[in-house]
Amino acid sequence: MAEYYAGIGSRETPVNTLKLMTEIAKCLYNQGYCLRSGGARGADQAFEAGAGEVAEIFFHDGATPEACDMAASIHPAWHRCGRVARLLHGRNCMIILGRDLKTPVEFVVCWLHPEATRGGTLLGVNLAKKNGIPVYNLALISDYEQLLRERVV
Repeated sequence: MAEYYAGIGSRETPVNTLKLMTEIAKCLYNQGYCLRSGGARGADQAFEAGAGEVAEIFFHDGATPEACDMAASIHPAWHRCGRVARLLHGRNCMIILGRDLKTPVEFVVCWLHPEATRGGTLLGVNLAKKNGIPVYNLALISDYEQLLRERVV
């Protein structure tokens, strides 16, 4: 059985971090990890570029009703989300917990501004933390250093 990690991030991910994400994905691929991500421009595509042929990419149009229900239960302003945003948030749940919502990633690597208050990356990070899944936020040097010590060898 494959070991999964989530590679996600804000559309505001700095360019130098995007390059770092590709290199991290290459290292994790070489260790046998399978990427889960969302195919979005920026961070998702940077991870995908380094993940080799071993990746599960979830798009919004593949979000299941169960995943959208889960997203609705944890999103603080679901009523303000349009149809596509709801599907994107459902897709984010599938990235973290698998298509069946029962096969979680081992850890999350992301870039999320420390003061972020909304967005899909934040929902994914919160879902991971709620499920006891370690999160390495590349916006925090301490998380990056911990990722290097624990996962990227």
